[in-house]
Amino acid sequence: MKISTVKKVFAAGAVLAAAAVLFTGCNGNSGVEGKKFINIGTGGTAGTYYPIGGAIAEILTKEIPGTEASAQSTGASVANVNMLGDGTIDLATVQNDIAYYAANGTEMFKDKKIDGLQGIASLYPETCQFVTLKSSGIKSLSELKGKRVAVGAVGSGVEANARQILEAYGVTYDDIDEQFLSFAEGASALKDGNVDVAVLTAGYPTASVQDIAAQNPIRLLPVDENIADRLMAKYPFYTKTVIPAGTYAGFDEAVPGVSVMAMLVAGPTVNADLGYSVTKAIFTNLDRLQTAHAVGKQISKEMAKSGMSLPMNEGAEKYFSGK
Repeated sequence: MKISTVKKVFAAGAVLAAAAVLFTGCNGNSGVEGKKFINIGTGGTAGTYYPIGGAIAEILTKEIPGTEASAQSTGASVANVNMLGDGTIDLATVQNDIAYYAANGTEMFKDKKIDGLQGIASLYPETCQFVTLKSSGIKSLSELKGKRVAVGAVGSGVEANARQILEAYGVTYDDIDEQFLSFAEGASALKDGNVDVAVLTAGYPTASVQDIAAQNPIRLLPVDENIADRLMAKYPFYTKTVIPAGTYAGFDEAVPGVSVMAMLVAGPTVNADLGYSVTKAIFTNLDRLQTAHAVGKQISKEMAKSGMSLPMNEGAEKYFSGK
């Protein structure tokens, strides 16, 4: 064999070896010079998960020696738990109800249970909002029998929230004209008078609701405290929320309701030691999350276990217990 050929073969082998090292560096494993790579799933770039996930990535890269974390835009909660399950990502922002369904094989994860999901922390509430126009005269969820209700897209977390909350009021889909519309579609239908109520689950104030309120006086329908207690007893992922008066233009009443929590979830690639380091880094740098997005101001150590719907990562549990 010629010397030049030997050099080419050696060079090719070196490239493959380097690629192998880089590949094994993903998903929290040691890579080049012991560096650890952590991939974080978020959501669409226009949503809340993406900037919060980006801030978390910056914190982890800065605060955990030898770590490089990166946030990637994804299809949000449902996509994220699937990616956590197959090891494509290590951490993700996920609604706690979606995490619960995935871990227990229910709702949209029926017969598709995802193993190995671990809670790091609950972050901030995403409130279940039932929006109607004041002109409808509707003031209570108990009045929805016979009404046209945009309950969310088929198979969505919003649709599950709507169904569960209405059932707590003794209202089923047999009692209403349910319309499986995304909130964007439901908002348009509400403005056009084609539905009486539209449902969404999102942090408040929600831009699409602000848009409706700018054109038509609206009302948010409350979830009564006794109903909230009943829901929380059956579904551990709900928490009580009060939407402050004046959150939306022209509607100056405080509205009791329920929320699910946006939470940080780890996959099986995150062990207890890494879980502790991640949790400590985030909760000693909350100011960085507060500057990333308005919802960051709602993230606190005191609320970190609120609505926790998964077994917690041992390291995260250790951090919060102060051990």
